[in-house]
Amino acid sequence: MPWSWKFARIAGIDVYVHATFFMLIAWIALTYWRESQSLEAVVEGVAFILALFACVVVHEYGHALTARRYGIRTRDITLLPIGGLARLERMPDVPIQEFWVALAGPAVNVVLAVLLFGWLHASGAWESVSRVGVATGAFAERVMLANVILAVFNLLPAFPMDGGRALRALLATRMEYTRATQSAAAIGQGMAVLFGFLGLQSNPMLIFIALFVWIGAGQEASTAQMKSALAGIPLRRAMLTHFRTLSPASTLGEAIDLLLTGSQQDFPVVADGRVEGMLTRSGLVKAVTRSGRDASVADAMTRQCPSAEASEMLEAVLARLQGRDCHTLPVYERGGLVGLVTMDNVGEFLTIQAAERRSSS
Repeated sequence: MPWSWKFARIAGIDVYVHATFFMLIAWIALTYWRESQSLEAVVEGVAFILALFACVVVHEYGHALTARRYGIRTRDITLLPIGGLARLERMPDVPIQEFWVALAGPAVNVVLAVLLFGWLHASGAWESVSRVGVATGAFAERVMLANVILAVFNLLPAFPMDGGRALRALLATRMEYTRATQSAAAIGQGMAVLFGFLGLQSNPMLIFIALFVWIGAGQEASTAQMKSALAGIPLRRAMLTHFRTLSPASTLGEAIDLLLTGSQQDFPVVADGRVEGMLTRSGLVKAVTRSGRDASVADAMTRQCPSAEASEMLEAVLARLQGRDCHTLPVYERGGLVGLVTMDNVGEFLTIQAAERRSSS
């Protein structure tokens, strides 16, 4: 995600912090300073937010590690002011697996709250609940309360939040997956309207959450519709077969000439008939800025891009395209490079398919 910085790698998953998260920390510090004029209060307020977001990271690891049990990798976890985001390479194909992945995050918050509750009672530090709030009371008790709020809030059926994903998974056990997604998305957007209304009346943060839920629900519904439309269609019907390649010894200047004189954005780097990597448009721009036109393509190409077989189904390849930083995949047949596939040409294929269906109806 742009404007994000990596600060840790835990259990094989990179954890990033978005730039806007630091704006939240600054706002919290300023708020506490204005209210108390006390450095101690500012430190305590910032420490509480950091503890809260540590719980958010553990929440996201609940999703990631449960998904790993089903053979699904997590690309990364990013901390945002409105919470955390674990980017799975794909959602589970089996509804009950998606159900458990969705519930794993809130379950982690419940466990943390129970552990803190037990520790507070055992240590004699427990205070009356009526005297505890998110900003008042003992530190550990506030963190416990925050975990309860996180669990309850994430279980609301506001797709694509955890509760909404669990709802979609349950619906998918009784109806077709695309229809289940559309139903869950409609409920989620209804919840977004409610969040927006409540945000106007009280907490402005709910307005940002409402926008996230509304946009996310719409995107999830569109993606599910696209996957349904692509089901059963082999990749060879939608791949690009006219494309240009580069060699590792080519210069960035040569790549720029190809970029400017055609519509191709990413270029396979081929040596001895094998694809060594992909030179992406963004990688080319960064490399030219850093090293100039005379630098070699081999120093700028991405070597970790996945590939696809021409006989694969478009639906499976779509998930691979969405889950990687490479937006162009090389396509092989009998070991040879025969084409490229991008989200753009998949979208164009769908547009033509829809036009042909309308023409024949």
